[in-house]
Amino acid sequence: LTREERRRRRRATAKYRTAHATRERIRVEAFNVAFGELRRLLPTLPPDKKLSKIEILRLAICYISYLNHVLDV
Repeated sequence: LTREERRRRRRATAKYRTAHATRERIRVEAFNVAFGELRRLLPTLPPDKKLSKIEILRLAICYISYLNHVLDV
């Protein structure tokens, strides 16, 4: 068997798939925690307004730009 074939067989096992799914859940959870922390640092009205991830990123960019402008004045 080639290296690629052995890799495919290993990835096809239930143990591998379960481990991969667990790692992915942990990664996504860490990602969401990071977005939550960033969200808490951003001013919005109302403060508890639900924002999508892209909205959080765009708001963070605008807020950083604003803070840079305040420091430059």
